[in-house]
Amino acid sequence: MKNFCLVAALIFCGQLATAQLVAKPVCPPFTVDIMDGSVNGLFPKSAIVEIQTTFPCYTGMVEKDSVTKCAGVFFSDRDINFYSNRRYIEIGEKFKGKLTPALMGASRGGLFSLLGYPKLKDAGWDAFQMGYGCLVLYYNAAGKINKIQISNKSIDALKLCE
Repeated sequence: MKNFCLVAALIFCGQLATAQLVAKPVCPPFTVDIMDGSVNGLFPKSAIVEIQTTFPCYTGMVEKDSVTKCAGVFFSDRDINFYSNRRYIEIGEKFKGKLTPALMGASRGGLFSLLGYPKLKDAGWDAFQMGYGCLVLYYNAAGKINKIQISNKSIDALKLCE
């Protein structure tokens, strides 16, 4: 019995000795240029592989649209998602990065001088036609921006994920 315990202990210690340290991938800082419609030079039409190469620290990835999920590369810890098949980028209010111009939290009433009149408007969002496609801004109950979507599609062709 002592031999068996000794062998088991040696095997366990051997397993611990071969354990490897795995470095967590490091991403460059996220810089969103709203007027250009890009994130670190990536656009909504960028391929999944290109997004993963530029930002290897993604927290999730779906390769093909399904009934319940949209394809894309997701960064839940940074509150930014690239929906590659639907060709848009979504930025949430807890976004960790730099926005140019800094629209997150801006008041709905102060956007005209920067973006002009929205092409479509609803109680909770405005959609602006941009040179690259469209920009959709969502507002909280106080009328402050809490979500941004950038797409290379026109407002009429935009199809969002739930």
